[in-house]
Amino acid sequence: DNIYYHVHKGVIKLPPTQNDEKILIPGVSCPIEASDVPTFVINPEGERILQVLVNQFSNLDKVDWILINSFYELEKEVIDYMSKIYPIKTIGPTIPSMYLDKRLHEDKEYGLSVFKPMRNECLNWLNHQPINSVVYVSFGSITKLEAEQMEELAWGLKNSNNNFLWVVRSTEESKLPKNFLEELTIEKGLVVSWCPQLQVLEHESIGCFLTHCGWNSTLEAISLGVPMVAMPQWTDQPTNAKFVKDVWEIGVRAKQDEKGIVRREVIEECIKLVMEEEKGKLIRENANKWKEMARNAVDEGGSSDKNIEEFVSKLVKCTSHKK
Repeated sequence: DNIYYHVHKGVIKLPPTQNDEKILIPGVSCPIEASDVPTFVINPEGERILQVLVNQFSNLDKVDWILINSFYELEKEVIDYMSKIYPIKTIGPTIPSMYLDKRLHEDKEYGLSVFKPMRNECLNWLNHQPINSVVYVSFGSITKLEAEQMEELAWGLKNSNNNFLWVVRSTEESKLPKNFLEELTIEKGLVVSWCPQLQVLEHESIGCFLTHCGWNSTLEAISLGVPMVAMPQWTDQPTNAKFVKDVWEIGVRAKQDEKGIVRREVIEECIKLVMEEEKGKLIRENANKWKEMARNAVDEGGSSDKNIEEFVSKLVKCTSHKK
């Protein structure tokens, strides 16, 4: 929202230049390039959606609270900046308690799944894999990859020589390369239509998460200490990927070519870097540090916990005054 705010204020000119010029945005801890900003800002086809997002700021000065699904330590600079303008409070990560502070023993699931997860198939397969050996691949519930990108991804995974669990929605399965599923051995990889993502990310066999960097998936990976290979597609995902790689240092970014396709060689290289190389060890260490900070934020006395307590307290007072 910080970027959309500065579009609203005219600080970011539209469209941003596509050359290597760095964009300096107040509250953002590092310079970013045009390729790092949300696609609605840089792509004229997203103009109508951009206007909806930008227009939200015309009403925000009338509200008492703006609750953000993040935690203060993760986005300190932008929260400090934006909270001087709007009544922003971080209350995240808003994932079930049993994956973080474990204070609410019945809070194990979101309670809603867009698709039916193949829970038993996923977890049974993961249980037979070595620790930190599996590349988990998912592009969420909305993103649709082109057939050419699906083929590059398939061969990039296979050529990396790492075991993988790949979520391919039933509507996308036809885009897989010919005979890919038939030639895939159960020891090497598993392709499923949907899976219980939190349980998968928490599993000890998971070595990294190849992700589109949607905010929910990114925050879940941070909360569970899983390194990422970022392959953003649209909306805020490029910005999230920038922070994953350069600010939080918990992953790498697989870059697209001039056609907008991430090639198999790039995918293979990124996976091997995170899973096998020395830099991957540093990324994993950083991921574990952020995992602890996420847990501390929602634990008793943490930054998000305090914000929730303050919100509830003021809400109760407001309600009691109206009686």
